[in-house]
Amino acid sequence: MSKEDVIQLFDTHERQWTRLATLDELRWESFPWPMLKKPSVPEEITSVAISAYILSPHYPEKDKSRPTKDRIKEHIRRWHPDRFETKLLPKVAEDEKEKVKEGAGFVVRSLNDLLTRSNVLNVFS
Repeated sequence: MSKEDVIQLFDTHERQWTRLATLDELRWESFPWPMLKKPSVPEEITSVAISAYILSPHYPEKDKSRPTKDRIKEHIRRWHPDRFETKLLPKVAEDEKEKVKEGAGFVVRSLNDLLTRSNVLNVFS
């Protein structure tokens, strides 16, 4: 992906987050999975891919001044099961609900791992 493609992806993902609340029915494709390459199944969601996305040097300028830890926490808030499973999962089409729930679980676990690693690195810096 070019720098412009990555910047466009971040912009598209922000618009998708805004749009999710307005949609009546959600599907796997509705979600802005925090990866540079959109996964087609939950098993394609990896910590490495999420790290590459969150730590991208092309992360939106308005958020670059924020510490990495704050960026990670923002994504955790979006994907956290308490919020995700009450606000978004009920709107997911029944035939994709388990797939989406599993994918969101992979995302939040990866983000928590990334946050833990970020905290450990800060201790040793």
